[in-house]
Amino acid sequence: MEWYLAMLILVGSITGLIVIGMPVALAFLTANIVGTMIFMPNIMGMLQIVENSTDLVTKFTLAPVPLFILMGGIFFHTGLARIVFDALDQLLGAIPGRLSFLAVGGGTVFAALTGSSLANAAMLGSLLIPEMEQRRYKPHMAIGPILGVGGLAIIIPPSAIAVLLAGIANIDVGRLLIAGLLPGLLLALLFALVIAVQLWRDPDAAPRYSLPPIPLARKLRLVFVDTMPIAIIIAMVIGLIVFGVATPTESAAFGVLGVLIAAALFGRLGLGAIVQALKGTVIVGGMVFFIVMGSAVFSQLLAFSGASRGFLQWASSLSLDPLVVLGLILLILLVLGTFMDQVSVMLITVPIFFPLATALGFDLIWFAVLTLIAVEIGLITPPFGLLLFVLKGQAPNASFVQVIRAGLPFLLCNLVLLGLLLLFPGIALVLPGLI
Repeated sequence: MEWYLAMLILVGSITGLIVIGMPVALAFLTANIVGTMIFMPNIMGMLQIVENSTDLVTKFTLAPVPLFILMGGIFFHTGLARIVFDALDQLLGAIPGRLSFLAVGGGTVFAALTGSSLANAAMLGSLLIPEMEQRRYKPHMAIGPILGVGGLAIIIPPSAIAVLLAGIANIDVGRLLIAGLLPGLLLALLFALVIAVQLWRDPDAAPRYSLPPIPLARKLRLVFVDTMPIAIIIAMVIGLIVFGVATPTESAAFGVLGVLIAAALFGRLGLGAIVQALKGTVIVGGMVFFIVMGSAVFSQLLAFSGASRGFLQWASSLSLDPLVVLGLILLILLVLGTFMDQVSVMLITVPIFFPLATALGFDLIWFAVLTLIAVEIGLITPPFGLLLFVLKGQAPNASFVQVIRAGLPFLLCNLVLLGLLLLFPGIALVLPGLI
């Protein structure tokens, strides 16, 4: 069978099943069974697939995934998120557009503790949008910043999606986690700049209101008691990896321990919160690992059928500039992200695109960061970006068109970041070089 027919059968079947609404894990399982029957039609082939499918999920490199999910679950269910949010809210004072800037600042902090874009956006939306509507913020000032900052959890470490990508692509987990830090912070600054420009153009977009002055003693408590413990946990989780003191798995375990201690110190650590966090970890983590097993089999079928080898030979024969090929790869990721969830996009494309990136001589850490950003853009890309639907549910008074318009300037920020990384790869590579 020609390589492109094999590629069409494997990729087309998975994509088609996901588009019609089949769960990602079941779509991979179904397509892999069909692919195995076509390309490995014997019992030994089936047994080999079953044996090899467990190799990836038993690797130590994926151990941080459930730990990061657990850390975020404890952070939410114990109420620590609300404490940090309220502290940042009071510290910002009465600056114009305070709640919009708070969405960016708080969302950046929460992204480092949750690793989940949907959870990040849902929490910020439930906390901020009702308050913004009450204070007569215009829809784009209330919805846009949350749409933008929601996706930061994919980039800013610790990111469960980044760990998953590193495991599938077989690249260093620690270096990829750290590589997302500077691009993530730069993206948050771009979001803040967009808000400032919007306020400059339309001062009435976020009405001014007065707040009572906060005594110095109260400010010190907000900084050193309410926010400093969480900041220390984030710094330690990232610092342990950067300075080589701990592996990403050990660092993730330290993060869980740190959040548990912080919750206990604040008197928020209860059995119910722990049970909820553990239950969420088992559900989400189990789903992720089941999907990873399907992806491992998918990669093997691509190789066995000759699809991946044929694709590489075809792409190399085009004699295109490597940057042109990179642009086409990013365009495909952006298009897929408009109608597929981010995990599905990665699982389908990583086995195809990363060998091509290796053949073209790209740094795989840099290429992985570009992939994460392209995947993040899909979260707010019309018409099917997942965060668009999350925020529509959080803002029932806004139309879906208003939600889309609110996200466009922040979508542009992501594209600007992609351009900056293409021009200055050091933005993503300087910190991994320190490890």
